[in-house]
Amino acid sequence: MFCIKNLSVVRGAITFLSLVLLVSCQDKKEKPETLQPNIVLIIADDVSWNDIGPYGHKTIKTPNLDALANDGMLFNQAFLTASSCSPSRTSIISGLYPHNTDAEQLSWPLPDYIKTFVQELKNSGYWTGLAGKHNMGDHVKDDFDVFLEMQWKDAPIGIDRRLVGDGSGCDEWVKLLKQRPKDKPFFTWLAAADAHRPYYENTIENQHTFEDVEIPPYMPNTEATKKDFALYYDEVSRMDNYIGQVIKELETQGVSENTMVLFISDNGRAFPRDKITLYDGGIKTPWIAKWPGKIKAGSVNNNLVSSVDIAPTFMSIAGLKPLDGFEGYNFLPMLKDTSVEIRNDIYAEDHFHDFEDYTRAVRTKQYKYIKNYYPELPNTPSADIIRDLTWKSMVEEKNKGTLNEAQMRCFEIPRPEEELYDVIKDPYELNNLAGIDQYKDVLLNMRSRLEEIRNVTKDHLPAVKLHDDFFRDTGLPTKYRIRPRPSKADYLKAQSEGIVLMNPDFKEEVSK
Repeated sequence: MFCIKNLSVVRGAITFLSLVLLVSCQDKKEKPETLQPNIVLIIADDVSWNDIGPYGHKTIKTPNLDALANDGMLFNQAFLTASSCSPSRTSIISGLYPHNTDAEQLSWPLPDYIKTFVQELKNSGYWTGLAGKHNMGDHVKDDFDVFLEMQWKDAPIGIDRRLVGDGSGCDEWVKLLKQRPKDKPFFTWLAAADAHRPYYENTIENQHTFEDVEIPPYMPNTEATKKDFALYYDEVSRMDNYIGQVIKELETQGVSENTMVLFISDNGRAFPRDKITLYDGGIKTPWIAKWPGKIKAGSVNNNLVSSVDIAPTFMSIAGLKPLDGFEGYNFLPMLKDTSVEIRNDIYAEDHFHDFEDYTRAVRTKQYKYIKNYYPELPNTPSADIIRDLTWKSMVEEKNKGTLNEAQMRCFEIPRPEEELYDVIKDPYELNNLAGIDQYKDVLLNMRSRLEEIRNVTKDHLPAVKLHDDFFRDTGLPTKYRIRPRPSKADYLKAQSEGIVLMNPDFKEEVSK
């Protein structure tokens, strides 16, 4: 009896342990995806790296970005492949340099034969969602399970339009996170319209004042410029509030610990000599990564990284092999060890954006080299900048003869074919060293770097220049502006047939 009793106890214990193990295994089988990291990409619109608190701005109100940097890693040498909205975004999503996306010009849609990392995440079992700004073409919409694109209100002649909602483009970020299925890993593309022009009054309660403004030396320190910057700061701060809501929602859902959050901008601030240029004001981006347990809180990374590196990295985080065609590098090792370097330089491009242009740049930690292939064209800012306060103030000061040499650069014709800057000694890139003998070897080295990248990535001058979409003096549309903009294939086909594409509904009197 004693033996039988002990045997029964043993059998009971074995049965109990088996049930425990079975339930444990079933739990793991029911939610295998929860072991995979979630990824949240937040993209600002037209925000420079040094216009948020984590990069040392003393007066701009960005408490949530400050907290994100305190909890994660701040990158001091992060750059974009383009200083223009849609080419920058299509480069990010495809892992290709803009000239290889066949969507390198503003509002050219990404063709359906270009693969994206979002598509790969979705195919592997990730739930994917987009909320906010899009501007990458209809083909990309299929990469997302849920697509909450911001909506426009009507406006005269299709420019300076206002958005449905509060104008931020961030209204549905949290809504998207609430919609996700709870049994899958997720990726979200959260894209703000802040701080894209035009700017409006009263976007936040605690508004910035003239005293808060820091104006770069290549813009005039006028009342109009100060007002423009203060309104821009308000939009940056409004976006910051939405970022705080996203972080809170991740914590409320209990997924913050298993979620990698990356914050960047698509290009620099929409001011003269910043956006659509290859100076750091156009291509240097804020870059903050948070991933509890994986990234050391409050860490700083001083090594080079490019937005073309995002696609291979996100796929690696998801446990996937990056696509062979990707032109960037996996920066995941940089998150674990700030001494790791994945690149010695970055490459950036400037294509048609409202106005024709073709410029290239290569940058190391110390030097920037810019090649202007169309030096006969001025460095005209985007049309929305031309229609607003700072540019109008610059034109007025130019007519008065009060602009200094740096502030006259946007009006300069011809531009220098080559520009070389020591970005450590000259962070605003005001002193061109290309013609100085002392820097001859540096110039040759940087020129060689640029040509090598162009050859390797097959970057070539287009055969035909396009007509400007706007008048350079007023920023109003020309007859060549068509929306939605035809694709690259459409333009090439028209060129082969000797046709110049124009807007059939254009009214001359509206633009004068």
